[in-house]
Amino acid sequence: MSHIVIIGAGECGARAAFALREKSFDGQITLVGAEEHLPYERPPLSKDALLHGHEPKFVSEATRYTDAGIQVLTGISVESLDSAGKSVRLSNGDKLAYDRLLLATGARPRPFPGLAGASDRIKTLRTHQDAVSIRAALQPGKHLAVIGGGFIGLELAATARKLGAQVTLVEGLPRILTRGVPEPVATVIAERHRAEGVEILCGTKIQGLTEGRDSASILLEDGRTINADMIVVGIGAIPNVELARDAGLAIDNGIAVDRYLRTSAPDIYAAGDCCSFPLAHYDGRRLRLEAWRNAHDQGNLAAGNLMGGEEAISAVPWFWSDQYDLTLQIAGMADGAPQTVRRDMADGAFILFHLAADGRLLAASGIGTGNAVARDIRLAEMMIAAGVRPDPVALSTPGTKLKSLLAA
Repeated sequence: MSHIVIIGAGECGARAAFALREKSFDGQITLVGAEEHLPYERPPLSKDALLHGHEPKFVSEATRYTDAGIQVLTGISVESLDSAGKSVRLSNGDKLAYDRLLLATGARPRPFPGLAGASDRIKTLRTHQDAVSIRAALQPGKHLAVIGGGFIGLELAATARKLGAQVTLVEGLPRILTRGVPEPVATVIAERHRAEGVEILCGTKIQGLTEGRDSASILLEDGRTINADMIVVGIGAIPNVELARDAGLAIDNGIAVDRYLRTSAPDIYAAGDCCSFPLAHYDGRRLRLEAWRNAHDQGNLAAGNLMGGEEAISAVPWFWSDQYDLTLQIAGMADGAPQTVRRDMADGAFILFHLAADGRLLAASGIGTGNAVARDIRLAEMMIAAGVRPDPVALSTPGTKLKSLLAA
């Protein structure tokens, strides 16, 4: 191999590029990104980037790419992929030939139904530029309306309250955080937001959105209207699969890959938010994860496999969210677990352990201030990876160290 092309200059693509060098790949590496910025991390966009108005948190400085011999093409998109001819056509008219290709194209915000095009008062949050434009509405005397009670919407609401803005959050489902977060944990988050002054409306259907010169409005099906200085739509993400789909690659809730991150086309791999993959810990269930850890881990894994390795995906899914002084952490996939065991900890923190019918630990969901649950969630992650069948009574007993259950 003489040339590896990586499409998508985010956390996953950048991590794969550096990992190739760390694994002694000495050929040409080209990293292609549509944004003008060098690769940056997205989790701070709903937190620190809004709170402090920081520049993006770059994955690495420009000099490190140069020193590693990684060519980074920013502000350039890929127009087409020729999997048979092993080349890509760029938006600037250039054509790049590759020996192996990594698709790390990520995902984009799901638009509000019927709303098309850019808007001054109705936004989504995915890029640094999005964060810059939203921050203007996060100040005392302003009213922010958030549509969607997932991680992005809630983190944005918490940041807005810290900056003094009034916040109303609208969620169509009966509660917030329905995707992958157990109800007792979601309840703690909801109660904290309400204590901080956020108005949360669950089970509320939206009829439409309107926008004026100085404000925007959410029209609810029950006849109420929510007027705001800005509306941010956070109702999930859509994987960027168009390039792969048009090239004939298999699609299944994202670019479909096998356990080695190989797509259905020879010499093409995919990783990060854009792909779905089978996970052995959950009987080969196909997942697509939108998480920083997954993007980082799969970038590393893809690098080795692009070089001819055959290392299978083995990482346990892991998520986190910081809101006010609360930190939520989840390891594994809890949905479908027939048994849940609760461990209460100091200062109101607790962890829910989710067990399979055969006693295997499938997931652990924790909430507490600061790093209260971090160590035990990390140990639970290791137990899930090892297929441990812990004693439920021991799990529920705060005095029992999880490390001893892992060792056993």
